[in-house]
Amino acid sequence: GATGRAAARPVADAEQQELDALLTRRRQLIVMLTAEKNRLQQVFAQRGARVKRSLTAHISHLTRERDDLLQSAPGVGPVLSLTILAALPELGTLDRKAIAALVGVAPLNRDSGTALYMEALVATRHNPVIRAFYQRLVAAGKPKKVALSACMRKPLIILNAMVRQQTRWSTALGAELA
Repeated sequence: GATGRAAARPVADAEQQELDALLTRRRQLIVMLTAEKNRLQQVFAQRGARVKRSLTAHISHLTRERDDLLQSAPGVGPVLSLTILAALPELGTLDRKAIAALVGVAPLNRDSGTALYMEALVATRHNPVIRAFYQRLVAAGKPKKVALSACMRKPLIILNAMVRQQTRWSTALGAELA
């Protein structure tokens, strides 16, 4: 130990410690949610009514936490949030390019990109970060449909980061990620 001294690292500040705790909690929730869903599948086969109710209630509680987090972003309502939670369990686990490609809003040839069309319309009106991004594209000469297509990708990237970091919406976070 005396010959291989490791460099001293500064102690993380309170904000960094809280972020680390939130990331740890997020991982725990994902593990719990996956375990509870697996248990529920096994219980359905065994027909244990009380256990089914308990597992279903716990799964609902864990899902509500993520739903609340997603809906903290302007333009994300209950329909989009629940659709994303149901259809995109990868949210928060992929990087920005992978999540955009998975949903079909990556700038690749022949991608339809229709998954987030309505959310992009709402976001260009009510989300200050997406609205500014849209207006900047239109002012630069982009056709409105092209600018709207670009705006379909941005909220998804922001929501992915929010879930990954377990951070509620803030304009600063949105601006940082946009």
